[in-house]
Amino acid sequence: MELFMQLFNALPGSISQGLVWGIMAIGIYITYRILDIADLTVDGSFATGGAVAVVLILNGWNLWLAMLVAFVAGLIAGAITGLLHTLMGIPPILAGILTQLSLYSINLKIMGKANQSVNVNQTDLLISLRWVKELAFHNPLITVGVVLIVVIAILYWFFGTEMGCAIRATGSNLSMSRAQGINTNFNKVLGIMLSNGLVAFSGAFLAQYQGFADVKMGQGAIVIGLAAVIIGEALFGKLFKNFALKLLAVAFGSIIYYIVIQAVITIGLDANLLKLLSAAIVAIFLAVPYWKRQYTEKHIRKSKGGKANA
Repeated sequence: MELFMQLFNALPGSISQGLVWGIMAIGIYITYRILDIADLTVDGSFATGGAVAVVLILNGWNLWLAMLVAFVAGLIAGAITGLLHTLMGIPPILAGILTQLSLYSINLKIMGKANQSVNVNQTDLLISLRWVKELAFHNPLITVGVVLIVVIAILYWFFGTEMGCAIRATGSNLSMSRAQGINTNFNKVLGIMLSNGLVAFSGAFLAQYQGFADVKMGQGAIVIGLAAVIIGEALFGKLFKNFALKLLAVAFGSIIYYIVIQAVITIGLDANLLKLLSAAIVAIFLAVPYWKRQYTEKHIRKSKGGKANA
């Protein structure tokens, strides 16, 4: 009972963190599912968003304007990866690694040191871990929840436009898209830019939520994002068919992921093993569709063999 109460008390924080990372997971969904590209830039652009937002906030910028600049910084990071891939012919995974590596140094230059704190008692912030249980608009559950819904609505509209459909077509069938006269290289760059813009935007939220930005805060972000995408699809894929609902499912996947992590911590798992747990979760959820397909094919072969013998 005591463990249950500890988990219950920690739920607001887990859900809030899940919502913040949910925005990042939606960014990863754009490259991983829509463009069919594994982009590793996100580990760097996530920290870039946090670094830019914190430095601007400390310099007295408007909070939402600081968030917008963080989003633009993510767009630029994504553009670099996209151009490395399309103009220089570098495979997308390697292009992402190169940009991610470069962003480590850039983030150090932005902050001037490895980490930069922002005190909620001395600086206005949009969200903070301290406000998780307060019934006010600055409660992360409310603020990030509203922003998440707005982001999903904007993406739903954008991917319904001609340009958005061209990006989806590029990821669905590259050769056919080129045959239809679609500029696939431009769409790849645009999709990667949009993805990393959202990732950086999420990083800006997380930096405020936890009270600091760190050059390593995006380490393993790709694994967490993939976990959210895969969990969301596995649990809600058959229910959520609409594109907007699919994006919402990704956010739900992020929330579930952090609730599971919190439950494991509450039980007493060594915190040093969390990265291993994250990797295991992703591996299992990636393997389940394959196992199901193999199981189905095996039974089909058995069924055909039985009919042939009869």
